[in-house]
Amino acid sequence: MNVRTDTYCGLYCGACKVLLANKKKLVKEIATEWQMAESDLRCNGCKSNVVATCSQECEIKACAEEKGIDFCFQCDDYPCKILNDLKNDDQPHHSIILHNLGLIKEKGIDKWFNDQKTRWSCPTCKEEYSWYEDECLNCGNSLKTCLDDEKEIEN
Repeated sequence: MNVRTDTYCGLYCGACKVLLANKKKLVKEIATEWQMAESDLRCNGCKSNVVATCSQECEIKACAEEKGIDFCFQCDDYPCKILNDLKNDDQPHHSIILHNLGLIKEKGIDKWFNDQKTRWSCPTCKEEYSWYEDECLNCGNSLKTCLDDEKEIEN
């Protein structure tokens, strides 16, 4: 499985429940829980050729691919209306995208990846977890969610 956990918009796909389900071979369970077809949840990240149905029509991906850029901050129109609309939608994990893009630009992709991998792994057992999990499914440890990140960025 050729997984890409970076995105054009600054999300870290490594904390996406769909991508984690693919990595852990739990797609059938998530599909049942969400009442979706397993094929709709096949995903290796938005920069791969296998993208979940919910991300296949992403305007940001289409725009970035058309412009030949790896990250939205490389665009002359950054930050554009499409990116700001995503940041301000009703999905709390989207609120951090401009912050993340700033970190990628400042620190570089490798440092950002390492930081994100640590951030989205349980501090106790190192199990990867998704944006909204507040308890580790492996060891039961309390976890910091994307809601906590959103509050920190606002302050």
